Amino acid sequence: MAFTLEKIERLAPDQASLTAAKKLLKPAKWPLLEHNSEGLIWGECQGSGSTPYRVVVSELDTGYKCTCPSRKFPCKHALALMWIRAEEIAPFSEGTPPQWVSDWLSRRRGTTAAPVAKKKDGEGKKGPKPSIAATKLESEPKELSPEALAKAEAARERNRKKREELIIGGIAAMDQWIEDQLQRGLSGFDQRAMQDCDTLAKRLVDAKAGGLANRISSLPTHLFEVQEQHRPLVAARALSRAYLIGQAYTRQDTLPEALREDVRQAIGWTLTREDLLSNPSTERVSGHWRVMVTRDEVQPDKLRRIETWLEKTDEDRRKAVLLDFIPVSGGASGTMFDTGEVLDAELAFYPSPVPLRAQIAEHRGTQPPEAEWDGVSGTLKDQHFTWQAALAQKPWLDAFPISATGVKVRSSGRRLFACADGASLPIAPSYLEQARPLTEAGEVSLFGVWDGHDLKPLVAATSLGEWVAA
Repeated sequence: MAFTLEKIERLAPDQASLTAAKKLLKPAKWPLLEHNSEGLIWGECQGSGSTPYRVVVSELDTGYKCTCPSRKFPCKHALALMWIRAEEIAPFSEGTPPQWVSDWLSRRRGTTAAPVAKKKDGEGKKGPKPSIAATKLESEPKELSPEALAKAEAARERNRKKREELIIGGIAAMDQWIEDQLQRGLSGFDQRAMQDCDTLAKRLVDAKAGGLANRISSLPTHLFEVQEQHRPLVAARALSRAYLIGQAYTRQDTLPEALREDVRQAIGWTLTREDLLSNPSTERVSGHWRVMVTRDEVQPDKLRRIETWLEKTDEDRRKAVLLDFIPVSGGASGTMFDTGEVLDAELAFYPSPVPLRAQIAEHRGTQPPEAEWDGVSGTLKDQHFTWQAALAQKPWLDAFPISATGVKVRSSGRRLFACADGASLPIAPSYLEQARPLTEAGEVSLFGVWDGHDLKPLVAATSLGEWVAA
């Protein structure tokens, strides 16, 4: 056996990493565990996010790579994978390295293929030597008395009520701010947006309404993505959505349950993965899901937002999006799946009248891309009607997936449009250069995200092959 507990102890950066790794030794947390004859082991570990972390380790020279944003090397996921292998806690099936493993391996060759130099015990580390035995000395959490439990629950309720009051105050301040902007006129809003939006966003952060704060602080960036003559309309749409969310929140007790839960998420309340999966009313959909595309952007709150758009491969063509938020300080992350991969998984959808965001409840494996997207879907007009129906159910609807066949991308002046069956959707200005080759491709099947104003084309099936936006 290449790995021993003693070797894992020497590799561990500190005791806390070993303690955290021990909590990941449950086979249920690892939907994928594989190895090959060349000394590679790899796996996928389900964490608190919507997508599992991918871990690969070389048994030959203890090289490792994980897609988590941890600054510790090796991280708890890599240590746990080694630990599972060393103690045979779960079986590793023999397999062919997937593309993400091959990519890592190709980057190592020619640079760090030599064995990693071993450090002497304690070298480069402060404090006592990390010990696996020490992780077994942790005492179980003490069971609280009924009185202590009641006291803790009362404290949580007081904190919840205090936050509700703060949010209501923040919404009132936002409403007054929006009224002030309308009175001044939106024709010059773009020139003052940076400072004014920053001021309001800070007020909303103080009011514990982080979701609204992100909407407001990201508005200046969206304004300068469009031509100057369109900015007042873009501002009006964005401010209207923020106002609708605020008004819905103040009346949340009168809303249907799904809409109420949606607006609370839009404000900034979080629903943990554990609460989502433990709720018996959570919608679950099982099947094969194709990874259409991943998108990565940095939010104003210094979190990296990673979107993974999925489409079910059966006739249903159900859409879903996985969202992960990673601190920018953690550096670039590779938690995203590769375009074209097919997940055999059960998804749990967050409560909403338009359920799109999901978590992976059960991941049974990932298949590499076998064929290009076939593009079989509805017409552009039907997809637009579907969006209109969704908008009626959720008035602050932002990104909505559209998948249509028989689409032609045409140019008119400086703009591009996706056209079919009498329907025409303008393509987002930031995608014009990327999408311009599609004007020569004839009819295509198109997958993109529509916000009611612009279409962001993400994937297209053409006669010359698959086109994917960068």
